[in-house]
Amino acid sequence: MAAKRSALAGDDVARRPTLSAIAERAGTSIPTASKALRGGTDVAPATRERILRVAEELGYAPPKSAAAPQESGLVDFVLASGESSWTNRALTGVEAAASDADLDVVITLVREESDWVDRVLRRSSCGAILAVVQPTRDQWRRLSDAGRPVVLLDPMSSPPPGVGSVGAMNWQGGRSAAEHLLALGHSEVGVIDVSDSFEYSRARLDGFRSVLAAAGIDLAASHHTHAGWKRSSGREAALQMLSASDRPTAIFACTETLALGVYDAAAELKLSIPDDLSVVGFDDLPEAGWASPPMTTVQQPIAEMAASALRMLLRIARTGDGGDGHAPREELATRLIVRGSTGPVRH
Repeated sequence: MAAKRSALAGDDVARRPTLSAIAERAGTSIPTASKALRGGTDVAPATRERILRVAEELGYAPPKSAAAPQESGLVDFVLASGESSWTNRALTGVEAAASDADLDVVITLVREESDWVDRVLRRSSCGAILAVVQPTRDQWRRLSDAGRPVVLLDPMSSPPPGVGSVGAMNWQGGRSAAEHLLALGHSEVGVIDVSDSFEYSRARLDGFRSVLAAAGIDLAASHHTHAGWKRSSGREAALQMLSASDRPTAIFACTETLALGVYDAAAELKLSIPDDLSVVGFDDLPEAGWASPPMTTVQQPIAEMAASALRMLLRIARTGDGGDGHAPREELATRLIVRGSTGPVRH
């Protein structure tokens, strides 16, 4: 039986396209083909694309030993921005879990002027955690071809097959915000979210809507808007919503940055929070407690999510997948933190 397995394995090796075959068809040298397939950064983009296309056509898959991550003592943490309390919380969680695993964290910021994948692949690491980062199709392919394990933290969209992710129970979080406002008597409510193209934003909105629908309340089109990421955008969206004759008595902002923009708009319009307007945010960053009045918000355990992402990454690096051949997905519980920005509706 063992001899038969050995023969079958030999057949598999014999059928596997070779580097020389790929290099010949792509019109490159064997070292260049090897570097492109390993994710090397010193290959011209057009040449890399041609080599990867040929490899895909021939059904090439790198040997498992070549795709496995090296024991480097490093883990990559890729961030869309380094200037936020969310980032600080996430970094705290990743660093704590990395310290437990005797690893060092290398931070890479996504910048328009350079390709972060090139920077990640220049060094050997156990893998990469991508925090609120949306890779392009080409970037996903280069990470995969280099055999670099990846876990998404707070994913912006559904991960590709085989990629693990860690997030929060966003749908339940949106639901708890709506239940709180309805319990206070608010039926004229507004929602300001980031974008319907982001998975977590859609989940928060869907959870919120589900409670309204169960109560027979429609979310008016004029009471729902997308505002992006900036506090100033939250302010502009809230000004438009609150200046209307049918202004809402409460607003759920799907991030605390947007919620602080709602505070700015309320102050500009001389509306008291919570007497004239109740406000609920999402995240529970330090800014929520510093706001005046302190902000009622949905807490997501950012540090714990980041630590879970690191532990998941190490499991994937050891096994090649989530342990059962499927990409793992973890969602940590959210909870409503009631502070001074919400109160009973006043007619």
